[in-house]
Amino acid sequence: MVRPSHEAFTDADAALLDLLTGPVAPTVPKTAFARRDAALDPLIMAAAFASGPHVTRNHYHHDFFPGVMLPKAEGSWDWTKFSGSNADAPPRKKLAYVSRQAPRKQKAEATFVEKENVTSALAPTSADNQPPRKRRTWSISTTESVSTRSHTSSSSSTLNSSAAELEVKCMARTRIPTPHGPAFLHLYHNNRDSKEHLAIVIDSSQFSPGAIVPPPIRSRSLDAVWSPSETEMDRITRGAYVGRLSAAHQHASHPRSGERTGVQMDNVPSPLIRIHSECFTGETVGSMRCDCGEQLDEAIRLISQPITIPSSSPFTPPTTIPGRGAVVYLRQEGRGIGLLSKIRAYNLQDLGHDTVTANLMLGHGADERGYDIAIAILRDLGLAADAGEGVRVLTNNPDKVEALEKDGLRVVERVPMIPRSWKLRHPGKHQPDEHISEKDEDRIVGATLIGGNAVYGEDLDKYLRTKVLKMGHMLPLWMENGVEEI
Repeated sequence: MVRPSHEAFTDADAALLDLLTGPVAPTVPKTAFARRDAALDPLIMAAAFASGPHVTRNHYHHDFFPGVMLPKAEGSWDWTKFSGSNADAPPRKKLAYVSRQAPRKQKAEATFVEKENVTSALAPTSADNQPPRKRRTWSISTTESVSTRSHTSSSSSTLNSSAAELEVKCMARTRIPTPHGPAFLHLYHNNRDSKEHLAIVIDSSQFSPGAIVPPPIRSRSLDAVWSPSETEMDRITRGAYVGRLSAAHQHASHPRSGERTGVQMDNVPSPLIRIHSECFTGETVGSMRCDCGEQLDEAIRLISQPITIPSSSPFTPPTTIPGRGAVVYLRQEGRGIGLLSKIRAYNLQDLGHDTVTANLMLGHGADERGYDIAIAILRDLGLAADAGEGVRVLTNNPDKVEALEKDGLRVVERVPMIPRSWKLRHPGKHQPDEHISEKDEDRIVGATLIGGNAVYGEDLDKYLRTKVLKMGHMLPLWMENGVEEI
């Protein structure tokens, strides 16, 4: 085998070798740039950076020899000086890191209890006169969940007792014109959750304070004095005013404005109320899977209807007063399971399951709504007084009526809410209202996207049928043969 031949070693090769291995860099002309060699040897720099009090485990110390510039460890690298450890010396104490921090949940609850104790010690006035602070969901949960939660600290048990009493406060009130007439929108905060629940109060007689009308429906917490330094404009801005607010009429209310000081008429029917749960799909999008949007519009319309008071004398004509009542709007989407689970439940319904079974398959209850906040709002409006006038409730749900009566609300009448499509489908059973229309081209103005029109369709019929058969709603259910009625 013939090896390849190489060229002879030339003078140029020798000069290059001297350049690469020479101890001193060759001189360069002054016109050229200076060399950028480091002033210190890299190993010396590494040894300097690898020692000293400024070095931590996140720096260079673990990248270089541990014995460099460490007097206690240098002997270990010279085996002639190595003596080993003393067996008679006591064992070195090992330091253990013990966290003094409690879990975040317990710290938050303890901080909340401390603040409550300081507030109660420094502020002897009642809580109704203090502007509430918005609290997070960790501070106070529902009574049921708090009672079943296990705590190991004494502060947690204090939190349990404080969660038993529910407090609501109306933070703002304003007039809103609706297709059915004027109304007052109230926004509430509470110490149970961080949601902003609403109350739509229909009491247009408040625009005429001098008229002889039933007691006004006003919020006691809104009309209360929140601070000694608050001005009349502060009260008006949050909605604590009387009459109709305008540039020429600006009269702030006083704490006694919410008291039931009106003229009580024996023949005036009790105010009509409805406790309505939020439904984004039915009210905002116009979904026809449910009749929630239709019910909200129908409730506002029915409450706004004028009330005819019969005359006590045959020679006196009957008296007509504006409608009065309220719709408490609770932010509990999807019967309390939330919008996310509600959308997933819709997909299960498309697979053939009904609304109750879909909730159970997602790990929720058939109905997880609560009405304690609604009752507290009604009490604040003066509609749930123990010795006051009762209320008429717009609902088909017997559980809702039972919950209201259990909490001390006097229900004098349950007013059913028949679906508008059923009124059109069975005119012999129920007289349909003139404003109802099931045709899409006959658009009727209303409070929601559905408006005054009727919700209809196969999905709605299946939904209503499930509510009657599985949830016990008190609605007449006409079967396909038109004979059976539940």
